Amino acid sequence: MEEESGSRIDKLAAAQDEQFSRTQVQDWLKEGYVLVNGKPVKANYKAVAGDEVTIHIPEPAELKIEAEDLHLDVYYEDADVIIVNKPSGMVVHPAPGHVSGTLVNGLMFHCKDLSGINGVMRPGIVHRIDKDTSGLLMVAKNDMAHEKLVNQLVDKSVTRKYKAVVHGVIPHDFGTIEAPIGRDPKDRQKMAVVDTGKAAVTHFHVIERFEDFTLVECELETGRTHQIRVHMKYIGFPLAGDPKYGPKKTLDLDGQALHAGILGFVHPRTGEYMEFEAPAPKEFDDILIELKKNN
Repeated sequence: MEEESGSRIDKLAAAQDEQFSRTQVQDWLKEGYVLVNGKPVKANYKAVAGDEVTIHIPEPAELKIEAEDLHLDVYYEDADVIIVNKPSGMVVHPAPGHVSGTLVNGLMFHCKDLSGINGVMRPGIVHRIDKDTSGLLMVAKNDMAHEKLVNQLVDKSVTRKYKAVVHGVIPHDFGTIEAPIGRDPKDRQKMAVVDTGKAAVTHFHVIERFEDFTLVECELETGRTHQIRVHMKYIGFPLAGDPKYGPKKTLDLDGQALHAGILGFVHPRTGEYMEFEAPAPKEFDDILIELKKNN
C-alpha cells in the first residue's frame, strides 16, 4: 500500500480490477461495501501505508425487463431472423441504468420468440451497435439461427458497411486499418489501439470530401467495441460529433456521425445470401447538406 499512499480510496479501489468503474466504486463506498481496516469510509478518504482495503461486491440486482411498444423499424422478418433499423440514441440491450427504452424492450413487445443464448438481458441479440450509432442489426428468433449467425461473424463473412463523417480531409481514396483494440489503460471507459488488444481490421473508402470533413464508407472485417471510432481516430480522422473519441469543437450532432447502412449474411435456414440497405437518418443527411454548402 506504500506506493499508493495519499491516493483517494475510490481511485485506488477501482484500480484493483479493470471491470470496476470509479463511479461504481463510489456507489459501493456510499453503501458501505468498501472497507478500510474493517470500517466504511468516504470516497475522498486518502489511503495511508498499511491500510487494508476490503471490497464486498454486492449481488447484482435482478432487473425485470418489460416489453414496450417502441414502434421498431423492422426491415425484414421470418421465423428465424429479424432485421431492425435502430435509431440513434437507442441502447441495444438493458443494463443497470438503462432498463427501458432499449431495442430488447421493443423486440420483446414485437415478438415472443427470441433466442435465449445470451440470457434474459440480451434475448436474440447477435451483435450490437453503439447507442448513438444508427442502422441495421440482425436479431435471432431461435438458438439455431443465433449460432449460425454468430459463426458467420466469427468467420468474418457478414457484410457490415457504415457511412461516417470524419474530421479532416483524407487524401487517399482507399485504406485499410489493421490495429489491435483493447481497453484504454488510461481510461477504462474507452477503447484504444493497444499492443495487448484483439485483432481488428477496418477497410474504408472516401465517398466525398468537404472543406474540413470527409464522408467515408467503412467496412468491418472484425467487430470490436467502438472499432470504427477508435480506428479513425488512430489514423488522425476522428468521427464528427463523437463525444468520447472526437474533438470538442465539432459538428452540431447528438453523438457520432455513424450509420450502419448495409448488412448482409447467409440465411441460417435457407443458405441464401441476403443483403439489406437502410438510408441514413435525416439528421445525418442534414449535416451533409450543410457541408456541401460550405464546399
